[in-house]
Amino acid sequence: MAGKLTDKVAIVTGASSGIGEATALALASVGATVVIAARRSDRLLALEARITSTGGKALSITADVSDEAQVEALVNKTQAEFGRVDILINNAGLMLLGQIDGADTEDWRRMINLNVLGLMYATHKVLPLMKAQGTGHIVNISSVAGRVANAGSGVYNASKWAVGAFSEALRKEVYQNNIRVTIIEPGLVATELTQHITDSTAKEQAKNFYGSVKNLEGEDIANAIVYAVTQPEHVNVNEILIRPTEQER
Repeated sequence: MAGKLTDKVAIVTGASSGIGEATALALASVGATVVIAARRSDRLLALEARITSTGGKALSITADVSDEAQVEALVNKTQAEFGRVDILINNAGLMLLGQIDGADTEDWRRMINLNVLGLMYATHKVLPLMKAQGTGHIVNISSVAGRVANAGSGVYNASKWAVGAFSEALRKEVYQNNIRVTIIEPGLVATELTQHITDSTAKEQAKNFYGSVKNLEGEDIANAIVYAVTQPEHVNVNEILIRPTEQER
């Protein structure tokens, strides 16, 4: 697939680690110019250097996508530098698990602001550019949690259900503009997600659950994303649900 995305410009949010980092590397490996965005500028710069050292093209932009103004600046700078946005990977997200009763509702706000509103802000900002180009591809990273609800993950479930609903509505709005929409729903992936859980009981439960099976790696999800975005323009891979072989639910 080398060169399949030559001349394409892709924005990847949450690119400082995990799925985002792996996706940026994978897209660059097939020729895309990759704009990598996250809050941790040191990690972004290291990733940019890693991509460019092997002949790839990358630009790092520090941004918190839960802040609409920062999203606007991210997309504006991408357009100013490269003149277009062909692919948007809405990857940035948080998984702050815990029971609903007694929860720290700040965790809820953080998840909704990032997992839902951040994704919506980025989508809203790139759509006029993609419509003007007559082409584009938006990939939204959801989760198995967007299909299967469990005790202790209600608000995370709600945020990922929202991603699924938004993605399907978006697809129906933009398909006539030659804009494709894909939703990726990973199961257990070895990332930093569990490290950010603030509820100690939920964090321990998540650690045990993740430790019970061989997890997917960020590269596995990146491969699925590359598959979706390198299909011919008349092919829209709407949805990919991907679990570890050993994961039951």
